[in-house]
Amino acid sequence: MATLNITDAKRLVVKIGSALLVDAETGAMQHEWLESVCADVARLRANGTEVVLVSSGAVALGRGLLGLARRGALPLEQSRAAAAAGQISLARAYEVALAPHGLTAAQVLLTLDDTADRRRYLNARGTLTALLKLGAVPIVNENDTVATDEIRFGDNDRLAAQIAVTVGADQLVLLSDVDGLYTSNPQSDPSARHLPEVETITQEIEDMAGDPVSGLSKGGMRTKLVAARTATSSGCALCITSGMVDNPLTALEKGARASWFLPVVDPVLARKAWILAMKPQGALTLDKGAVSALKAGNSLLPAGVTQVTGTFERGDPVTIQQADGHALGMGLVRYSAAHARAIAGHRSDEIEAILGYPGRSSLVHRDDMAI
Repeated sequence: MATLNITDAKRLVVKIGSALLVDAETGAMQHEWLESVCADVARLRANGTEVVLVSSGAVALGRGLLGLARRGALPLEQSRAAAAAGQISLARAYEVALAPHGLTAAQVLLTLDDTADRRRYLNARGTLTALLKLGAVPIVNENDTVATDEIRFGDNDRLAAQIAVTVGADQLVLLSDVDGLYTSNPQSDPSARHLPEVETITQEIEDMAGDPVSGLSKGGMRTKLVAARTATSSGCALCITSGMVDNPLTALEKGARASWFLPVVDPVLARKAWILAMKPQGALTLDKGAVSALKAGNSLLPAGVTQVTGTFERGDPVTIQQADGHALGMGLVRYSAAHARAIAGHRSDEIEAILGYPGRSSLVHRDDMAI
């Protein structure tokens, strides 16, 4: 059995598929099942684990609300319309299910462009991080009302993996209609073996993936392996387990059958390596006090910056260096070069008076820095 357990996660992303949330025959929300999942989330939160939910279901719910066909592909315009109608019901269902536990649901809709563009990526990351710090439960879904085929994730397995990377999660759970990866399709091959743990995603592992078995689900095992590759390469363990039971996260915690894909590296080290690999667009020179503060693990405040060089925008990578030019590391700056020069050497409480808006207290946050 795998040694990983969701109780060990500091930040957990859980993906919920349409086939679990919406009855395929009636198009109705499975409210009792959702309530059991939210009870699991509340218990995890009470034990110190931050949870982000990536939830499908808007289009499936919208089909019923608008009288569209329950199954099969829809024209793009009808699919967008179904998403628009269904998203309201989906968000409301989470709001109602989380409220008895004193938890606030927060809807976050994204497209592929939002994670591909660095500034929008940082905006999304900042929003999700702020929601978690404020005690909310982010409910993330693809923004199907505006997405085209060119800017779609295509399935929420990929979206969930990207969200896990974005928020620096250490575990990602894909609740599915299957309980993990098998050597072949267990529905047609009685000799198929279940794989409880996968250390490396090899070509042999990829060849084991089959096609989707659900009429509502877009993704199959192949998309889950793509998600696993994305997550594990960024230091996040990924688990595929069945959501076809009440309280599926509690069941997983107690040893329900699952397949765990092990992370390649630590998520913090993976992020630092990603930052260090970027090409710097400028440099921030620090005084001795700021150098000491950074080495102690603190964020870089404007007061400690003596010089700003280069041309960069918010979210761009910059070199962080000592007065003698010795590079300490790299960071993703939170201000443009012009604004960074304006506030350099000033206290954080002076930023609003200088720039005309409150701004952020740090020039480079410690989470966006590799020293």
